[in-house]
Amino acid sequence: MSAANTTAMPSEATLDWLAKLISHPSVSLTPNLALIEQAQGYLEDLGYLCAVVFDETKSKANLYATIGPAVDGGVILSGHSDVVPVEGQNWASDPFTTDIRGDRLYGRGACDMKGFLACLLAKAETFKNADLRVPIHLAFTYDEEVGCLGVPSLVEAINALPHKPAMCIVGEPTNMQVITQHKGKYSARAHFTGRSGHSSLPGEGVNAVEFASEFVVFLRRLGQKFRNEGPHDDEFVPNHTTFHSGVIHGGTQLNIIPQNCYVDFEFRNLPNHDRNELKGLIFDYLDNTLIPQMRETYDDVGVEIEVVSDMPGLATGDDEEVTRLVMELTGANTTGKVSFGTEAGVFSAMGDIPTVVCGPGSIEQAHKPDEFIELDQLARCEKFLDKLLAVLVRK
Repeated sequence: MSAANTTAMPSEATLDWLAKLISHPSVSLTPNLALIEQAQGYLEDLGYLCAVVFDETKSKANLYATIGPAVDGGVILSGHSDVVPVEGQNWASDPFTTDIRGDRLYGRGACDMKGFLACLLAKAETFKNADLRVPIHLAFTYDEEVGCLGVPSLVEAINALPHKPAMCIVGEPTNMQVITQHKGKYSARAHFTGRSGHSSLPGEGVNAVEFASEFVVFLRRLGQKFRNEGPHDDEFVPNHTTFHSGVIHGGTQLNIIPQNCYVDFEFRNLPNHDRNELKGLIFDYLDNTLIPQMRETYDDVGVEIEVVSDMPGLATGDDEEVTRLVMELTGANTTGKVSFGTEAGVFSAMGDIPTVVCGPGSIEQAHKPDEFIELDQLARCEKFLDKLLAVLVRK
């Protein structure tokens, strides 16, 4: 006789909402308005006060939906609406149609992180019917996957409101573990402009590829320095600030001195490692070493830095109210730290809102073909939201 299936099952409402959300591709850098408008319409029909913060193109937007009394305090429950592309991935089923096989639900964004958004929307009516003593704010953002591009404008809008939230929970996939710290990330493209000429006369030009390569070596040495000298925090993997060069592209053909080259690079810093100091090391090297070398013969050459993202790390204390509350609701005895970045750092740094990360699913499944979330994780998230609501109602 086979053992009975003991997997906790999520509600039909959560599964229905997750199917709706996954059916919207909402890939980063593409419009997400269909998803936002569907969520907004549903929440407004329930009586939520909704604010929409558009990007400059009006093709993407953040949604901020509030229910409860107009007072200070309460909690933001936040997640991003965008997902990574599926091109080049071999899926066993349509990535934009939910497919339940066994104890798992498959689909792009199932764990990262439309599962959390589905739980919020499934609980929205329960939140609305409760006798709340403080508000609940639901935040849906855009373009998190490409550098947290949407959330800064949302936090600016929240800062302008008359009532300040007391805390924020970002529902990135952590297997419902409480994450209080994560690394920050600075990514940029360095554009090198040299001077072309015939390769037989290297002194008559400025080789953009060679100087870009010098920059890549410099970044590698910075990474080695912090690996060897610290600062270190053994609760992170790896336990130090890292530097990485991911793309280098330049030149046209072998016998032409390359005039142009670019390098895509990043650093991921421990949350308490001074980001301005790290950026200063980069710009000091460019301004005082590399660019002067490039300009020994010609003045119209140099380097321009195009910032792609500048995401602060997260370092919320274990003694913060939000940490103690989420630990109590999840039954956790410890908190954790992760090396990937989230929007939590932006809520904390820009909004001065104490924030933790806690959500259903495993980051190990994110961005992969056949992305999935365990059904038990969705059920655990629903239970967590029920417990949270019990804390926020009038006694």
